[in-house]
Amino acid sequence: MREYTDLQHKKVLVLGLAKSGVAAAEILHELGAFVTVNDSKPFDESPDAQGLLQKGITVICGRHPEDLLDEGFEIVVKNPGIPYSNNIVADAIKREIPVWTEIELAYLISDAPFVGITGSNGKTTTTTLIFEMLENGAKKPLIAGNIGTVACGVAKEAQEDNVIVTELSSFQLMGTKTFKPKISILTNLYDAHLDYHGTFDNYAEAKFGVTRNQDETDYFIFNADQPIVVGYAAKSNAQKVPFSSKGRTEQGISADDTTIYWQGEPFMDRAIIALPGKHNLENILAAVAACILIGCEKAKMEEVLAKFGGVRHRTQFVREWNGRKIYNDSKATNCLATKSALDAFQAPVILLAGGLDRGHSFEELRPCMGHVKGVVAFGETGLRFVEFAKSCGVSQTVIAQNVEDAVHYAAPMSAEGDVILLSPACASWDQYDSFEIRGDVFIDAVMKL
Repeated sequence: MREYTDLQHKKVLVLGLAKSGVAAAEILHELGAFVTVNDSKPFDESPDAQGLLQKGITVICGRHPEDLLDEGFEIVVKNPGIPYSNNIVADAIKREIPVWTEIELAYLISDAPFVGITGSNGKTTTTTLIFEMLENGAKKPLIAGNIGTVACGVAKEAQEDNVIVTELSSFQLMGTKTFKPKISILTNLYDAHLDYHGTFDNYAEAKFGVTRNQDETDYFIFNADQPIVVGYAAKSNAQKVPFSSKGRTEQGISADDTTIYWQGEPFMDRAIIALPGKHNLENILAAVAACILIGCEKAKMEEVLAKFGGVRHRTQFVREWNGRKIYNDSKATNCLATKSALDAFQAPVILLAGGLDRGHSFEELRPCMGHVKGVVAFGETGLRFVEFAKSCGVSQTVIAQNVEDAVHYAAPMSAEGDVILLSPACASWDQYDSFEIRGDVFIDAVMKL
C-alpha cells in the first residue's frame, strides 16, 4: 500500500457496509482517519459492524440519523448501490462534502497501475479476458471491482509490478474524483440504470469517468462502431485506441471475417478464437488491445483465446453432447442480450427462454429468429414466448415447467450440428433467486444428459 497521508486525522463517514464498506472503513482507519460507519442493519444482526467496533471504529447501526453530517465529516465514502437521492448523500452534496466510492480510495493507495473497464455490456467478459491473458503472459495481474474482490482491498496488497484489472460500474465511477487508470476501456453505451441516473446523458457522463482524468501518458480504448461512444472519446485527453469489428482500419485494433489487425497490420487469425458472437468479438478486440499495450506476448494471448469459452452464465460453452453444442446464457435477462446471443450462431438453435413477466414485448428478437428451429419456454412468460415463436414461424415449441424440465425437452428436439442455447430474455425471479442459480440448474441438467 502506498504511503498516503492526506487522510490522517480527517473525519470520514462510510455509508453502507457490505464488503466494500468494511474494506474501506478498515483501510481508512489504518491511514489515520477518524472513521464512522453508518448502516441500516441493526448492530446485533451485523457481524461486520461488530468487528469494526472492536477495531476502534465508531459504528451507528439500525438507522440513518438526519443530523449525522453535523458531526463535521470531511469525506463520505458510500456503497455504490446507495442512490444520490439518499437524504445523507444529498445533504453531503449540498454541503459540498466530497462523496466517494471505494474505487477512489483504491486509486489513492495503490502502488500498481489500473486497467479500468466499463460499458453497458461486455464488461465482465472483457475484464476476465484481460486478466487471463495477462496471467498467462506472467504480467502479474490482479482482478478487482464489480467482478470480484473489493478494489481497495486489492490495491492495499498490490505491488508496483502488478496490474489491477478492474470492472467498473457507472455507480462506482460516479464516486471518483482523481481516479486515473493507465488504460481505460469503454465497450459500448446503451440505455441502462436510468432509475438510478435519471437520464441517459447522466448515465453516459458517469461512464465517461473512466477516462475523464487521463492525459497523454494514458490510453483510452473505445468502441469506434458506436457514434455515441466516438463522441465521448473526442473529449478524452488520453491516447486514443479505437476498436472496430466492421473491417480493417489503420488505427487501433480491428477485425474482418478472418483476421484481427493492429494499427492496420495483420496481427492474429480469428480462426483460433473459441468464443462465438459479434458482441464477444468486440470484447476480444478491446481486451487484446489492452494486453498489447501492456506488452503481453501474442502467443500467450492466443493460448487463452483458443480455450476461453466465456464467463459463467454469459454465452458460456457448457459441453458438446452427441454432436450438439450447448451454451448457458442465463445472464440474458432482456431481449437485447438474447438477440446478441442468437446473432452469435449460424447453426440451427433450440432456444430455451422465459421467466419473470414484466410485460415487455419480444418483438426485438424477431429479426434473429430465422435460424431458431425450436423453442422450449418456461416461467411466467412461457405461453407468451411460445405464441411469439409460432408467429416467427418456429414449428417446434413446447412449454416446460422449469429450466431443468426444459433441458429434457430440448435434447430430443435437437439434431446433430444444432446449438442448444439457454438465453431467457427475462429475469429469473419468478422461479429462481438469481440468474446465477438458474444457470447452475441448467448446467447440472445438461451434465446429466
